[in-house]
Amino acid sequence: MKYISTRGGMDAATYSAILLEGLATDGGLVVPETMPRLSAEEIERLRGHNYAELATEILGLFATDIPREDLAEMCNATYSRENFVSADVVPLTAISSEISLVGLSEGPTLAFKDMAMQFLGQSLEYVLARSNRTLNIVGATSGDTGSAAEYALRGKHGIAVFMLSPQGRMSDFQRAQMYSLLDDNIHNVAVEGVFDDCQNLMKALFEDLDFKRAHHLGAVNSVNLGRISAQVVYYFWAWLRQTDGVAESERATSEVSFTIPSGNFGNILSGHFARAMGLPIRRLVLAANENNVLDELFRTGIYAPRGGADTFATSSPSMDVSKASNLERFVYDLLGRDSDRLNAAWRELSETGRIDLRAELPRFVEEFGIQSGTSTHADRVATIKSVFEQSGVLIDPHTADGVKVAREHLEPGVPMLVLETAKPEKFPEIVFEATGERIGVPERLEGLLELPQRVTKMANDEDELRKFVAEHAV
Repeated sequence: MKYISTRGGMDAATYSAILLEGLATDGGLVVPETMPRLSAEEIERLRGHNYAELATEILGLFATDIPREDLAEMCNATYSRENFVSADVVPLTAISSEISLVGLSEGPTLAFKDMAMQFLGQSLEYVLARSNRTLNIVGATSGDTGSAAEYALRGKHGIAVFMLSPQGRMSDFQRAQMYSLLDDNIHNVAVEGVFDDCQNLMKALFEDLDFKRAHHLGAVNSVNLGRISAQVVYYFWAWLRQTDGVAESERATSEVSFTIPSGNFGNILSGHFARAMGLPIRRLVLAANENNVLDELFRTGIYAPRGGADTFATSSPSMDVSKASNLERFVYDLLGRDSDRLNAAWRELSETGRIDLRAELPRFVEEFGIQSGTSTHADRVATIKSVFEQSGVLIDPHTADGVKVAREHLEPGVPMLVLETAKPEKFPEIVFEATGERIGVPERLEGLLELPQRVTKMANDEDELRKFVAEHAV
Protein backbone atom coordinates (compact mmCIF):
# COMPACT_ATOMS: atom_id res chain seq x y z
CA MET A 1 0.00 0.00 0.00
CA LYS A 2 1.39 3.39 -1.04
CA TYR A 3 0.13 6.90 -0.34
CA ILE A 4 -0.19 9.95 -2.59
CA SER A 5 -1.25 13.59 -2.19
CA THR A 6 -4.68 14.99 -2.97
CA ARG A 7 -2.88 17.72 -4.91
CA GLY A 8 -0.86 15.37 -7.11
CA GLY A 9 2.63 16.67 -6.34
CA MET A 10 4.07 13.98 -4.07
CA ASP A 11 5.79 10.74 -4.98
CA ALA A 12 4.05 7.66 -3.63
CA ALA A 13 5.24 6.91 -0.08
CA THR A 14 4.91 4.18 2.54
CA TYR A 15 2.75 4.27 5.67
CA SER A 16 5.79 4.73 7.90
CA ALA A 17 6.95 7.70 5.85
CA ILE A 18 3.60 9.49 5.85
CA LEU A 19 3.27 9.04 9.63
CA LEU A 20 6.25 11.37 10.04
CA GLU A 21 5.17 13.90 7.40
CA GLY A 22 1.62 14.78 8.44
CA LEU A 23 0.76 17.07 5.53
CA ALA A 24 1.91 15.92 2.11
CA THR A 25 5.09 17.54 0.78
CA ASP A 26 3.07 19.58 -1.75
CA GLY A 27 0.77 21.01 0.92
CA GLY A 28 -2.05 18.58 0.21
CA LEU A 29 -3.34 15.71 2.33
CA VAL A 30 -2.12 12.14 2.10
CA VAL A 31 -4.60 9.51 0.85
CA PRO A 32 -4.26 5.81 -0.04
CA GLU A 33 -3.28 5.27 -3.67
CA THR A 34 -6.10 2.71 -3.78
CA MET A 35 -8.57 2.00 -0.97
CA PRO A 36 -8.33 -1.53 0.47
CA ARG A 37 -11.53 -3.53 -0.02
CA LEU A 38 -12.97 -6.35 2.07
CA SER A 39 -15.60 -8.83 0.91
CA ALA A 40 -18.56 -9.76 3.12
CA GLU A 41 -16.83 -13.04 3.91
CA GLU A 42 -13.61 -11.28 4.91
CA ILE A 43 -15.52 -8.90 7.18
CA GLU A 44 -17.36 -11.81 8.78
CA ARG A 45 -14.06 -13.52 9.58
CA LEU A 46 -13.21 -10.52 11.78
CA ARG A 47 -16.08 -11.34 14.14
CA GLY A 48 -14.91 -12.60 17.53
CA HIS A 49 -11.64 -10.68 17.55
CA ASN A 50 -10.92 -8.53 20.57
CA TYR A 51 -10.25 -4.86 19.85
CA ALA A 52 -6.46 -5.13 19.62
CA GLU A 53 -6.76 -8.09 17.24
CA LEU A 54 -9.28 -6.25 15.07
CA ALA A 55 -7.03 -3.18 15.02
CA THR A 56 -4.12 -5.34 13.87
CA GLU A 57 -6.20 -6.71 10.98
CA ILE A 58 -7.63 -3.38 9.81
CA LEU A 59 -4.46 -1.34 10.29
CA GLY A 60 -2.52 -4.11 8.60
CA LEU A 61 -4.36 -3.20 5.38
CA PHE A 62 -2.91 0.31 5.58
CA ALA A 63 0.49 -0.24 7.26
CA THR A 64 1.74 -2.89 4.85
CA ASP A 65 5.38 -1.89 5.34
CA ILE A 66 5.31 -2.68 9.09
CA PRO A 67 5.85 -6.36 9.98
CA ARG A 68 2.60 -7.87 11.22
CA GLU A 69 4.13 -9.07 14.50
CA ASP A 70 5.39 -5.54 15.25
CA LEU A 71 1.99 -4.07 14.41
CA ALA A 72 0.27 -6.59 16.68
CA GLU A 73 2.63 -5.67 19.51
CA MET A 74 1.83 -1.96 19.05
CA CYS A 75 -1.93 -2.61 18.97
CA ASN A 76 -1.78 -4.78 22.10
CA ALA A 77 0.18 -2.07 23.90
CA THR A 78 -2.25 0.61 22.69
CA TYR A 79 -5.60 -1.05 23.38
CA SER A 80 -4.78 -2.39 26.84
CA ARG A 81 -6.54 -2.15 30.19
CA GLU A 82 -3.74 0.16 31.26
CA ASN A 83 -4.95 2.73 28.71
CA PHE A 84 -8.68 1.94 28.40
CA VAL A 85 -11.01 1.38 31.34
CA SER A 86 -13.55 -0.83 29.58
CA ALA A 87 -12.63 -4.45 28.99
CA ASP A 88 -14.27 -4.09 25.56
CA VAL A 89 -12.23 -0.90 24.88
CA VAL A 90 -15.28 0.37 22.94
CA PRO A 91 -18.57 -0.58 24.62
CA LEU A 92 -21.95 -0.13 22.91
CA THR A 93 -24.75 1.28 25.09
CA ALA A 94 -28.39 1.44 24.01
CA ILE A 95 -30.18 4.66 24.98
CA SER A 96 -33.41 3.78 23.16
CA SER A 97 -34.79 1.01 20.99
CA GLU A 98 -33.34 2.74 17.93
CA ILE A 99 -30.14 4.48 19.07
CA SER A 100 -26.97 3.17 20.73
CA LEU A 101 -23.83 5.02 21.77
CA VAL A 102 -20.42 3.84 20.58
CA GLY A 103 -18.27 4.40 23.67
CA LEU A 104 -15.07 5.99 22.43
CA SER A 105 -14.14 7.81 25.64
CA GLU A 106 -12.70 5.07 27.83
CA GLY A 107 -9.10 6.26 27.39
CA PRO A 108 -6.79 8.40 29.54
CA THR A 109 -8.20 11.81 28.51
CA LEU A 110 -11.88 10.73 28.44
CA ALA A 111 -12.26 11.67 24.75
CA PHE A 112 -12.51 9.77 21.48
CA LYS A 113 -9.18 11.20 20.29
CA ASP A 114 -7.43 8.66 22.56
CA MET A 115 -8.56 5.84 20.25
CA ALA A 116 -6.21 6.94 17.48
CA MET A 117 -3.72 9.08 19.38
CA GLN A 118 -2.55 6.27 21.65
CA PHE A 119 -1.78 4.19 18.55
CA LEU A 120 -0.06 7.13 16.89
CA GLY A 121 2.20 7.55 19.94
CA GLN A 122 3.25 3.91 19.69
CA SER A 123 3.74 3.96 15.92
CA LEU A 124 5.67 7.25 15.81
CA GLU A 125 8.13 6.06 18.44
CA TYR A 126 8.51 2.77 16.54
CA VAL A 127 9.25 4.45 13.20
CA LEU A 128 11.60 7.05 14.70
CA ALA A 129 13.63 4.41 16.52
CA ARG A 130 14.16 2.52 13.27
CA SER A 131 15.09 5.59 11.25
CA ASN A 132 17.29 7.31 13.87
CA ARG A 133 15.27 10.53 13.54
CA THR A 134 13.66 13.10 15.80
CA LEU A 135 10.26 14.71 15.36
CA ASN A 136 8.73 17.99 16.47
CA ILE A 137 4.96 17.72 16.53
CA VAL A 138 3.06 20.95 15.83
CA GLY A 139 -0.67 20.67 16.40
CA ALA A 140 -3.80 22.73 16.89
CA THR A 141 -6.65 21.81 19.21
CA SER A 142 -10.15 23.04 19.92
CA GLY A 143 -10.30 20.95 23.07
CA ASP A 144 -9.59 17.23 23.01
CA THR A 145 -6.94 16.59 20.34
CA GLY A 146 -4.31 18.44 22.37
CA SER A 147 -4.64 16.48 25.59
CA ALA A 148 -4.95 13.16 23.75
CA ALA A 149 -1.77 13.91 21.79
CA GLU A 150 0.14 15.06 24.83
CA TYR A 151 -0.85 12.07 26.95
CA ALA A 152 0.14 9.74 24.10
CA LEU A 153 3.50 11.45 23.44
CA ARG A 154 4.66 12.70 26.85
CA GLY A 155 8.12 11.40 27.62
CA LYS A 156 8.48 9.71 24.22
CA HIS A 157 12.11 9.58 23.10
CA GLY A 158 13.03 11.89 20.22
CA ILE A 159 9.67 13.71 20.16
CA ALA A 160 8.63 17.22 21.21
CA VAL A 161 5.05 18.49 21.11
CA PHE A 162 3.97 22.08 20.39
CA MET A 163 0.20 22.28 20.86
CA LEU A 164 -1.67 25.45 19.90
CA SER A 165 -5.01 26.17 21.58
CA PRO A 166 -7.29 29.24 21.48
CA GLN A 167 -7.19 31.40 24.59
CA GLY A 168 -10.40 31.21 26.60
CA ARG A 169 -12.16 28.80 24.25
CA MET A 170 -11.86 25.51 26.15
CA SER A 171 -13.45 24.20 29.33
CA ASP A 172 -11.54 24.35 32.63
CA PHE A 173 -11.21 20.57 32.50
CA GLN A 174 -9.77 20.59 28.98
CA ARG A 175 -7.24 23.29 29.91
CA ALA A 176 -6.23 21.43 33.06
CA GLN A 177 -5.65 18.20 31.17
CA MET A 178 -3.24 19.92 28.80
CA TYR A 179 -1.58 22.65 30.82
CA SER A 180 -0.90 20.46 33.87
CA LEU A 181 1.50 18.26 31.87
CA LEU A 182 4.95 19.50 32.87
CA ASP A 183 7.04 17.01 30.88
CA ASP A 184 10.08 18.60 29.22
CA ASN A 185 8.91 17.55 25.74
CA ILE A 186 5.43 19.12 26.05
CA HIS A 187 4.92 22.79 25.06
CA ASN A 188 1.43 24.31 25.31
CA VAL A 189 0.87 27.57 23.40
CA ALA A 190 -2.33 29.56 23.99
CA VAL A 191 -3.00 31.73 20.91
CA GLU A 192 -5.03 34.94 20.85
CA GLY A 193 -7.89 33.98 18.54
CA VAL A 194 -10.05 30.96 17.68
CA PHE A 195 -9.25 27.39 16.70
CA ASP A 196 -9.05 28.25 13.00
CA ASP A 197 -6.31 30.78 13.79
CA CYS A 198 -4.35 28.03 15.54
CA GLN A 199 -4.89 25.70 12.59
CA ASN A 200 -3.79 28.39 10.12
CA LEU A 201 -0.58 28.97 12.08
CA MET A 202 0.12 25.24 12.11
CA LYS A 203 -0.45 24.96 8.36
CA ALA A 204 1.76 27.98 7.66
CA LEU A 205 4.70 26.23 9.31
CA PHE A 206 4.05 22.99 7.42
CA GLU A 207 3.70 24.72 4.07
CA ASP A 208 7.14 26.29 4.53
CA LEU A 209 9.05 23.21 3.41
CA ASP A 210 12.46 24.64 4.32
CA PHE A 211 11.36 25.33 7.92
CA LYS A 212 9.52 22.00 8.11
CA ARG A 213 12.58 20.02 7.05
CA ALA A 214 15.07 22.05 9.06
CA HIS A 215 13.11 21.42 12.27
CA HIS A 216 11.72 17.95 11.48
CA LEU A 217 8.07 18.94 11.85
CA GLY A 218 5.31 16.35 12.08
CA ALA A 219 1.57 16.44 12.74
CA VAL A 220 -0.83 14.54 14.97
CA ASN A 221 -3.97 16.45 14.04
CA SER A 222 -6.34 14.44 11.91
CA VAL A 223 -4.41 15.64 8.86
CA ASN A 224 -2.10 12.75 9.83
CA LEU A 225 -3.47 9.70 8.05
CA GLY A 226 -2.26 7.49 10.90
CA ARG A 227 -5.12 8.85 12.98
CA ILE A 228 -7.70 8.41 10.23
CA SER A 229 -6.68 4.80 9.67
CA ALA A 230 -6.81 3.99 13.40
CA GLN A 231 -10.30 5.49 13.65
CA VAL A 232 -11.55 3.24 10.84
CA VAL A 233 -11.21 0.32 13.27
CA TYR A 234 -14.04 1.33 15.58
CA TYR A 235 -16.53 1.55 12.71
CA PHE A 236 -15.83 -2.12 11.97
CA TRP A 237 -15.96 -2.94 15.70
CA ALA A 238 -19.30 -1.19 16.17
CA TRP A 239 -20.88 -2.82 13.09
CA LEU A 240 -19.68 -6.28 14.19
CA ARG A 241 -21.04 -5.79 17.73
CA GLN A 242 -24.35 -4.35 16.53
CA THR A 243 -24.92 -7.30 14.19
CA ASP A 244 -23.91 -10.05 16.63
CA GLY A 245 -27.58 -10.93 17.13
CA VAL A 246 -28.48 -10.92 13.45
CA ALA A 247 -29.02 -14.26 11.70
CA GLU A 248 -25.84 -15.35 9.95
CA SER A 249 -27.58 -15.50 6.58
CA GLU A 250 -28.61 -11.84 6.88
CA ARG A 251 -25.42 -10.30 8.30
CA ALA A 252 -23.77 -9.47 4.98
CA THR A 253 -26.60 -7.10 4.06
CA SER A 254 -27.35 -5.86 7.58
CA GLU A 255 -26.87 -2.10 7.31
CA VAL A 256 -26.42 0.36 10.17
CA SER A 257 -26.14 4.14 10.16
CA PHE A 258 -23.73 6.28 12.16
CA THR A 259 -24.14 9.83 13.42
CA ILE A 260 -20.88 11.65 14.03
CA PRO A 261 -20.45 14.97 15.88
CA SER A 262 -18.10 16.80 13.54
CA GLY A 263 -15.67 19.70 13.68
CA ASN A 264 -12.62 19.02 11.57
CA PHE A 265 -14.23 16.21 9.51
CA GLY A 266 -11.66 13.59 10.56
CA ASN A 267 -13.98 11.31 12.53
CA ILE A 268 -16.63 11.11 9.82
CA LEU A 269 -13.92 10.76 7.16
CA SER A 270 -12.85 7.53 8.87
CA GLY A 271 -16.43 6.32 8.45
CA HIS A 272 -16.28 7.32 4.79
CA PHE A 273 -13.15 5.16 4.47
CA ALA A 274 -14.82 2.23 6.26
CA ARG A 275 -17.83 2.44 3.94
CA ALA A 276 -15.53 2.57 0.89
CA MET A 277 -13.77 -0.53 2.22
CA GLY A 278 -17.02 -2.49 2.04
CA LEU A 279 -18.54 -2.10 5.53
CA PRO A 280 -22.37 -2.10 5.20
CA ILE A 281 -22.99 1.49 6.34
CA ARG A 282 -26.26 2.97 5.09
CA ARG A 283 -25.84 6.58 6.21
CA LEU A 284 -23.08 8.71 7.70
CA VAL A 285 -24.90 11.59 9.41
CA LEU A 286 -22.82 14.66 10.21
CA ALA A 287 -23.87 16.59 13.32
CA ALA A 288 -22.72 20.22 13.54
CA ASN A 289 -23.14 22.82 16.24
CA GLU A 290 -23.80 26.51 15.60
CA ASN A 291 -20.61 26.61 13.50
CA ASN A 292 -22.49 24.68 10.85
CA VAL A 293 -20.43 25.31 7.71
CA LEU A 294 -20.36 21.58 6.94
CA ASP A 295 -24.11 21.17 7.43
CA GLU A 296 -24.60 24.03 4.97
CA LEU A 297 -22.29 22.27 2.51
CA PHE A 298 -24.17 18.98 2.65
CA ARG A 299 -27.56 20.69 2.42
CA THR A 300 -26.76 23.28 -0.28
CA GLY A 301 -23.58 22.19 -2.08
CA ILE A 302 -21.81 25.45 -1.16
CA TYR A 303 -18.74 25.32 1.06
CA ALA A 304 -18.11 28.76 2.59
CA PRO A 305 -15.84 28.68 5.65
CA ARG A 306 -16.19 31.58 8.08
CA GLY A 307 -13.51 33.77 9.56
CA GLY A 308 -12.51 33.82 13.19
CA ALA A 309 -14.79 36.76 13.99
CA ASP A 310 -17.77 34.75 12.72
CA THR A 311 -16.91 31.53 14.57
CA PHE A 312 -19.14 31.11 17.61
CA ALA A 313 -17.88 30.07 21.05
CA THR A 314 -20.34 27.32 21.96
CA SER A 315 -21.05 24.82 24.72
CA SER A 316 -19.65 22.04 22.48
CA PRO A 317 -16.26 23.75 22.01
CA SER A 318 -14.39 20.91 20.32
CA MET A 319 -16.67 21.48 17.31
CA ASP A 320 -16.05 25.23 17.11
CA VAL A 321 -14.40 24.86 13.72
CA SER A 322 -15.31 26.74 10.55
CA LYS A 323 -12.63 25.44 8.18
CA ALA A 324 -12.43 21.66 8.36
CA SER A 325 -8.95 20.56 7.37
CA ASN A 326 -9.99 17.00 6.50
CA LEU A 327 -12.68 18.03 4.05
CA GLU A 328 -10.04 18.11 1.28
CA ARG A 329 -9.83 14.31 1.37
CA PHE A 330 -13.57 13.95 0.86
CA VAL A 331 -13.68 16.59 -1.90
CA TYR A 332 -10.85 14.69 -3.64
CA ASP A 333 -13.06 11.57 -3.75
CA LEU A 334 -16.10 13.64 -4.70
CA LEU A 335 -14.20 15.05 -7.70
CA GLY A 336 -13.19 11.63 -8.93
CA ARG A 337 -9.76 11.61 -7.23
CA ASP A 338 -8.71 14.17 -9.85
CA SER A 339 -5.94 16.43 -8.48
CA ASP A 340 -6.45 19.02 -11.21
CA ARG A 341 -10.10 19.43 -10.25
CA LEU A 342 -9.20 19.48 -6.57
CA ASN A 343 -6.57 22.18 -7.09
CA ALA A 344 -9.06 24.23 -9.13
CA ALA A 345 -11.59 23.97 -6.28
CA TRP A 346 -9.03 25.15 -3.75
CA ARG A 347 -8.06 28.06 -6.00
CA GLU A 348 -11.75 28.98 -6.15
CA LEU A 349 -11.84 28.90 -2.35
CA SER A 350 -8.77 31.12 -2.11
CA GLU A 351 -10.09 33.65 -4.63
CA THR A 352 -13.78 33.77 -3.69
CA GLY A 353 -13.99 32.39 -0.14
CA ARG A 354 -16.23 29.51 -1.23
CA ILE A 355 -16.45 26.41 -3.41
CA ASP A 356 -19.53 25.72 -5.49
CA LEU A 357 -20.21 21.96 -5.41
CA ARG A 358 -23.92 22.14 -6.24
CA ALA A 359 -23.43 20.01 -9.36
CA GLU A 360 -22.22 17.19 -7.07
CA LEU A 361 -24.94 17.61 -4.44
CA PRO A 362 -27.09 14.58 -5.41
CA ARG A 363 -24.04 12.32 -5.04
CA PHE A 364 -23.51 13.31 -1.39
CA VAL A 365 -26.33 10.98 -0.34
CA GLU A 366 -26.72 8.69 -3.34
CA GLU A 367 -23.07 7.68 -3.68
CA PHE A 368 -21.48 8.52 -0.33
CA GLY A 369 -24.47 8.21 2.01
CA ILE A 370 -23.78 11.47 3.82
CA GLN A 371 -26.52 13.57 5.43
CA SER A 372 -26.27 16.30 8.06
CA GLY A 373 -27.97 18.48 10.63
CA THR A 374 -27.33 21.26 13.14
CA SER A 375 -27.73 21.43 16.91
CA THR A 376 -27.83 24.48 19.21
CA HIS A 377 -27.17 25.07 22.90
CA ALA A 378 -30.88 24.70 23.65
CA ASP A 379 -30.89 21.43 21.70
CA ARG A 380 -27.90 20.16 23.68
CA VAL A 381 -29.53 20.95 27.01
CA ALA A 382 -32.81 19.33 25.99
CA THR A 383 -31.06 16.25 24.59
CA ILE A 384 -28.85 15.68 27.65
CA LYS A 385 -31.98 15.97 29.81
CA SER A 386 -34.12 13.63 27.71
CA VAL A 387 -31.42 10.96 27.34
CA PHE A 388 -30.82 10.99 31.10
CA GLU A 389 -34.52 10.78 31.91
CA GLN A 390 -35.17 8.00 29.40
CA SER A 391 -32.07 5.85 29.90
CA GLY A 392 -30.22 7.04 32.99
CA VAL A 393 -27.17 7.74 30.81
CA LEU A 394 -25.36 11.08 31.05
CA ILE A 395 -23.81 12.36 27.82
CA ASP A 396 -21.48 15.25 27.02
CA PRO A 397 -22.59 18.21 24.86
CA HIS A 398 -20.88 17.03 21.67
CA THR A 399 -22.50 13.61 21.92
CA ALA A 400 -25.77 15.44 22.58
CA ASP A 401 -25.35 17.24 19.25
CA GLY A 402 -25.01 13.80 17.70
CA VAL A 403 -28.07 12.33 19.40
CA LYS A 404 -30.21 15.35 18.48
CA VAL A 405 -29.31 15.07 14.80
CA ALA A 406 -29.51 11.26 14.85
CA ARG A 407 -33.13 11.42 15.98
CA GLU A 408 -33.91 13.43 12.85
CA HIS A 409 -32.44 10.79 10.54
CA LEU A 410 -33.85 7.53 11.89
CA GLU A 411 -35.06 4.99 9.33
CA PRO A 412 -37.28 1.98 10.11
CA GLY A 413 -35.26 -1.18 10.63
CA VAL A 414 -31.87 0.58 10.45
CA PRO A 415 -30.02 0.80 13.80
CA MET A 416 -28.48 4.21 14.48
CA LEU A 417 -25.10 4.32 16.23
CA VAL A 418 -23.98 7.67 17.64
CA LEU A 419 -20.27 8.10 18.18
CA GLU A 420 -19.67 9.29 21.74
CA THR A 421 -16.97 11.94 21.76
CA ALA A 422 -16.19 12.59 25.44
CA LYS A 423 -17.23 11.83 28.99
CA PRO A 424 -19.76 14.23 30.53
CA GLU A 425 -17.36 14.88 33.41
CA LYS A 426 -15.39 17.14 31.10
CA PHE A 427 -18.39 19.48 30.84
CA PRO A 428 -20.07 19.59 34.28
CA GLU A 429 -21.69 23.01 33.80
CA ILE A 430 -23.98 22.02 30.93
CA VAL A 431 -24.74 18.65 32.55
CA PHE A 432 -25.92 20.51 35.67
CA GLU A 433 -27.92 22.95 33.56
CA ALA A 434 -29.66 20.08 31.80
CA THR A 435 -30.21 17.62 34.64
CA GLY A 436 -29.46 19.27 37.97
CA GLU A 437 -26.86 16.54 38.50
CA ARG A 438 -23.49 17.62 39.89
CA ILE A 439 -20.75 15.36 38.60
CA GLY A 440 -17.14 15.42 39.66
CA VAL A 441 -14.08 14.14 37.87
CA PRO A 442 -13.51 10.38 37.75
CA GLU A 443 -11.55 8.97 40.68
CA ARG A 444 -8.50 8.37 38.51
CA LEU A 445 -8.35 12.11 37.66
CA GLU A 446 -9.18 13.46 41.10
CA GLY A 447 -7.27 16.66 41.86
CA LEU A 448 -6.67 17.48 38.19
CA LEU A 449 -8.12 21.00 38.42
CA GLU A 450 -5.83 21.87 41.33
CA LEU A 451 -2.58 20.82 39.65
CA PRO A 452 -0.06 23.54 38.66
CA GLN A 453 -0.29 24.54 35.01
CA ARG A 454 2.28 25.70 32.47
CA VAL A 455 1.37 27.48 29.23
CA THR A 456 2.94 30.06 26.92
CA LYS A 457 0.55 32.79 25.79
CA MET A 458 1.19 34.09 22.30
CA ALA A 459 -0.28 36.51 19.78
CA ASN A 460 -1.65 35.19 16.51
CA ASP A 461 1.80 35.72 15.03
CA GLU A 462 3.52 33.28 12.67
CA ASP A 463 7.01 34.71 13.25
CA GLU A 464 6.68 34.47 17.02
CA LEU A 465 5.61 30.83 16.73
CA ARG A 466 8.49 30.02 14.38
CA LYS A 467 10.96 31.44 16.87
CA PHE A 468 9.43 29.50 19.76
CA VAL A 469 9.48 26.20 17.87
CA ALA A 470 13.04 26.73 16.68
CA GLU A 471 14.23 27.43 20.23
CA HIS A 472 12.57 24.39 21.80
CA ALA A 473 12.80 21.77 19.02
CA VAL A 474 14.51 18.44 19.68
